Amino acid sequence: MTTSTIGLFVGLLLAIAAAAGGFTGFLFAVILAVVGFGVGRYIDGELDVAAFSRGRRHDR
Repeated sequence: MTTSTIGLFVGLLLAIAAAAGGFTGFLFAVILAVVGFGVGRYIDGELDVAAFSRGRRHDR
């Protein structure tokens, strides 16, 4: 599945959320999409959660 196809499906799902739930439903769908994207990147190993922890300094 190409990136443009995934983008098309995400756009369609957000449009359905906006039509069914109004602006609040749209915002809720966008927040869930961002969380799902982050979880997917973490599972794929493309997101380093340790970089977001406060008070730690990571030397590279």
